[in-house]
Amino acid sequence: MARISRTLALGTAVALGAAWVGWGAYIRRKTDQVPYTTALHVDGVEIRRYPDTVVVRTTADTQNEAFQRLFRYIQGDNRLGEEIEMTAPVSTDSETIEMTAPVASERSEAGMEMSFFLPGEYTAEGAPKPTDEDVSVEAIGARTLAVRPFSWYATADRVEENRRRLFDTLSAHDLTPNGEPFLLRYDDPWTPPFMRRNEIAVELE
Repeated sequence: MARISRTLALGTAVALGAAWVGWGAYIRRKTDQVPYTTALHVDGVEIRRYPDTVVVRTTADTQNEAFQRLFRYIQGDNRLGEEIEMTAPVSTDSETIEMTAPVASERSEAGMEMSFFLPGEYTAEGAPKPTDEDVSVEAIGARTLAVRPFSWYATADRVEENRRRLFDTLSAHDLTPNGEPFLLRYDDPWTPPFMRRNEIAVELE
């Protein structure tokens, strides 16, 4: 009986693990991403060219507070009442806003700054206006980013290690950063850690 119980428990664990991995793969396929072209690869760093983009942005005391403000915006806390679900793409009865990966965040003196990228058909003028005065819709001009990808959870130690390695590579190849680095995250909280995609990025001159 004990052997049967262990076998059933193992089978259940394997099935749950497979479902977890399947969920991560499904979300990755279904989530739109900001387009870019790759100009160069150097020592684990990718040099990318991004077109004009539009973001919804806020700064808060904590990461969770910033995320919740932006999440409320895409769920309908805007002057047109347009709402979406976290998975993308999403279609509703009214016009929809899709949440486009990645989510960008960085720590500044004012607090945690976070941005959600909006789909390419939106302009800063045409996107729904936020009802929360601490949320803004902004245009970001075309730019070149140096990006170092890494997996698993984006802990402070992993972020710092990859930030250091990014800047070491840029220095070795005479590439000059312009501004502060920031963190890009592509996955929802339920994605297995070994499937997670994170990136440290910085704009180049």
